[in-house]
Amino acid sequence: MELLFSNAALSRIRVAILFGLVFAMTKAGAAPPKEPLLNKPAPRLARLSLDNDRVDLAALRGRVVLLNFWATWCAGCQVEMPRFAQWEDKYSADGLSIVGVSMDDDSGLAISVAHKLHLTYPVVMGDEKLGLAYGGILGLPVTYLIDRRGVIRAHYQGETNLDAMETILRRLLQTR
Repeated sequence: MELLFSNAALSRIRVAILFGLVFAMTKAGAAPPKEPLLNKPAPRLARLSLDNDRVDLAALRGRVVLLNFWATWCAGCQVEMPRFAQWEDKYSADGLSIVGVSMDDDSGLAISVAHKLHLTYPVVMGDEKLGLAYGGILGLPVTYLIDRRGVIRAHYQGETNLDAMETILRRLLQTR
């Protein structure tokens, strides 16, 4: 008997397996993973956006970047993203750039959600390789704040206090 799964279903299965592994490691007394990317240069990211524009983190040096990994099936992601769009409007002139990374397998779904949420910032499609470069995306949402020199200064996993994140963001924007 052959089982067929859609790409979206396979993505959800992979995420569930990764959550299970992390849970099992925690119960077995394994130490949680450290933050190996904090205070280090952000891994390279250069891709075409859903609007077919080139997005390159290296080209954003001199700006503070909020890099957000999300998926269409992630309810917490859909709560955060409209707020990120507001921040882009509010802080763009101060040097903020936001880049969304959809971890969906289907760009059509990502385009639909981006339009539904009126996202004004570029969204690129992510994949396993990009996720691994950013320490392994073991659940969504995942957000990184990157300073003007391209160094990761904050990492947020899962539901986050957006007011606290905005405070750190404003502090990074004040640093020249």
